[in-house]
Amino acid sequence: MCVFGWPITLLLFPLLGSATSSPVSTLSPTSLRPQFSPPSSHPPILSSLSSPSLSAPSPTPPFTPLTGSSEEERCTLMISPSTLVVRFGDPVTANCSVPTMDFSFLGWEVELGAPPASMTRFLVWRVDNVTEWSMRPMCYAGSDQGGHCYTWLDLTVYKPPDSVSISYVNHSGPVLEGHQYTLQCNVQDVAPVENLAVTFYRGQAALGPPQSRNNTEMTPVTEIFTLNINSSREDDGVQYWCEAKLDLGPEGPQLPPVVMSQNLTASVHYGPQFLCPTKVQVREGEALTCEVRGNPHPLVTWLRDGQVVAPPNHSSRKHAGKYTVWATGALGRKNLTLEVEILTASGTSNTDSRHFLVAVLLIQLINWL
Repeated sequence: MCVFGWPITLLLFPLLGSATSSPVSTLSPTSLRPQFSPPSSHPPILSSLSSPSLSAPSPTPPFTPLTGSSEEERCTLMISPSTLVVRFGDPVTANCSVPTMDFSFLGWEVELGAPPASMTRFLVWRVDNVTEWSMRPMCYAGSDQGGHCYTWLDLTVYKPPDSVSISYVNHSGPVLEGHQYTLQCNVQDVAPVENLAVTFYRGQAALGPPQSRNNTEMTPVTEIFTLNINSSREDDGVQYWCEAKLDLGPEGPQLPPVVMSQNLTASVHYGPQFLCPTKVQVREGEALTCEVRGNPHPLVTWLRDGQVVAPPNHSSRKHAGKYTVWATGALGRKNLTLEVEILTASGTSNTDSRHFLVAVLLIQLINWL
C-alpha cells in the first residue's frame, strides 16, 4: 500500500532568500541528507533545518492519511519485488522507486541495512544475511512541494523445522486391539508457524486433511499436533509417520520445505483367531492342520475324546472323527470343534466308500432273486 501523508515544508525558499545561502545547484545530497529523519512509528516527517539563517518552523501536526484525496493519488512509490520470501540467514534485495521526479528524496526504514536517504529516483535495500524475524521494511519519500508518502515491503522470513518426530501420547510398546490411542507429531523450531501444515500417514495413505495452527508468531516455535486412532488387528505391522510442510505461497520456494518423521511401526496385540472351517476333508497321507492366529501367537492344543493328541502328519482312515482345538493367548482363550473326513487316494471319503459297497451288495441281491 502506498499512502500520501501530511504536507511537510523543506523551507528551501527562505534558504534562497538568505544573504548567506548559496544557489540550490551547489547543494549536494550529502548536505541535505541530515535534514531528513526517517520515521520511527509513523511515516517520515522532515526534521527542522539546523542552519542559523533559518528560523525554526512551527510544530508539525501529527500524521493523518488523506484517504480518498487527490494528494493520496500522487503517492507513486513502487517496491520491486513487492513481496519477498527469504530463508533466515540468506541475502535479500529490494528496490524502491518513483516513476517521476515528484519527490525530492527516497529513504528506507528497516531494522537491518537501511541505506542513507537519496535524491535519486530509486533506492536499493540490500542485506547479505537476514537475521531478524519480524521486519517490515518501509520505503518513504518527501517532496519540496509539500507532502510525503510511504509503502511497505511484504517480507516473510522462514525456517524449516530442525526435526519432526512421531510417537504415541503417554504410551509406548504394543497396543491392544479395540482401544483408542493418540499419535503426536512434534515439530521443532519452525517459522512462521501459521504457514505450517502437518499431515499424518498410515503407510502411504493420509489420515485426514493437513492440520495447521492459527498462530501469528514470526519467530521459531515448537508445535505438537495430535490424531486419535482406533487399533485393530489389521493395523499390526503398519507404519505411521507424519510430514511437516511450510506452504509459503507462490513467492516462496518452488518446492515447499518438507520434513518427514521416522516410521512408527505398530504392534497390535489381539486374541486367538481360527482360520479353518468346522468341517475338514483330508486326503490319506496328508497332514491335518488348522491355522490359528494371534499376537502374541497363542498356544494351540488338540483334543480327541477328551485326550490331548497331536494332529497327524500322515492321515489315515483311523484319524477320521471329531477334534477340539484350543487356542490360549495373552488376550484370551478360544476353542473350535472340527469334524474330520479322510479321503481315499481316489478322492472319496470313508462314508462314500461304505455307501458304494452297500449299493453293490443290493444290486447283486436283486439279480440273484
